[in-house]
Amino acid sequence: MPAGEDPRRTLARYGLAAKKSWGQNFLRDRAVLARIAAATQAGPDDVVVEIGAGLGALTRALAELEPPPARVVAVERDPDMVTVLQGELAGARVEVRAADAAHFDFVAEARQAGRPLVVVGNLPYQIASALIVALLQAGRAGAIARAVIMIQREMAKRITAPPGSRVYGRLTVAVAQNAEAAILFDVKPGSFHPAPAVMSSVLRLVPRPAPLAPVKDAALFDEVVKRAFATRRKMLRRALAGFGDQRTAAALAAAGLTGTERAEELSVPAFARLADAFAATS
Repeated sequence: MPAGEDPRRTLARYGLAAKKSWGQNFLRDRAVLARIAAATQAGPDDVVVEIGAGLGALTRALAELEPPPARVVAVERDPDMVTVLQGELAGARVEVRAADAAHFDFVAEARQAGRPLVVVGNLPYQIASALIVALLQAGRAGAIARAVIMIQREMAKRITAPPGSRVYGRLTVAVAQNAEAAILFDVKPGSFHPAPAVMSSVLRLVPRPAPLAPVKDAALFDEVVKRAFATRRKMLRRALAGFGDQRTAAALAAAGLTGTERAEELSVPAFARLADAFAATS
């Protein structure tokens, strides 16, 4: 795919069309492609993993950075797109990997690279949350240096929402606990083919060297957050009643909470105090 070529021409060359069921929207705006590639801050020693490389427009922009990364790994699960990538990127500093990003082993790839990875990609809405969680887990293992991902603007706002916001939720807490998140810029529907019905945002995630709020039991922290937001309209003493009424009352009191609060009112440190209080009452 020549730099800046209209995706429709590339698709026509291979007798293909965008697959709506796969959430395929191909970025065609050269300025946006260049901004995303630059935002990765990938240097000559970096290995860049692109999630969902599609037709290879961003892949080429990454490979053509000056100086270029040591290696670009283009991960793509659609066999048709793999054929396109192999045809369009022949000779480029790119390794095309036919794989499902939802099951990609970032830790093993970082081990092979000998350093944390730089991850980039346009995440399909259907699996964006799962992929973000996978990136957070890999970040905790030291496998990710930073990630620059494009997602629906609604999700980006949810991830970066402050406590008390109506869109503050479980994913917000999970991201904030494990990474610094910032929206870099928005991308209009017209920058894609076919144009999606929503605005997109480019989000940067930088894994924290240690959790924002250290906890005694990370799994218990995750469970408390999960239960609290599962019935977010309920007060905490009811939302967490599955832990047992007496244990919940003791934990809330130890964490300095009345139990009448709702999940979206708690900051990450407050959730950490609550989780540690539960740990102490087990």
